[in-house]
Amino acid sequence: MGVADLPLLKSITGRLTWLDERQRVIAQNVANADTPGYVARDLKAPGDFASTLNAGGLTMARTSARHLSSAGPAATRYTSEASPDSETTLDGNAVVVEEQMLKMAESRMAYDAAIGLYQKSLAMLRMAAKPPGR
Repeated sequence: MGVADLPLLKSITGRLTWLDERQRVIAQNVANADTPGYVARDLKAPGDFASTLNAGGLTMARTSARHLSSAGPAATRYTSEASPDSETTLDGNAVVVEEQMLKMAESRMAYDAAIGLYQKSLAMLRMAAKPPGR
């Protein structure tokens, strides 16, 4: 059993993967803020990130046959769902840039917290693995 197999670290890794994917979805929303008929999207957070990763509940979405298929956590993608913001313009666009910026800041704070927890967990493991007196 390696360090990466610890349930705590798997859960944190799953959370970081989800936050990375959420930032991508939010960036797409901001990029399409002026696209007529575009509805903002967001990701639904799984209850337990570690079990979602282990169960293979994450699937890579290929939008083109020319895309390379790849395995591993970097290739996993969550399914986004329509999440219209509070306003819809006359052309049918349902993206409010201010609300997307709030979601982006929220994701960034959660990402920083998860990175801090990951670093502290690794430091704790290093300390526990040291011989006494060093």
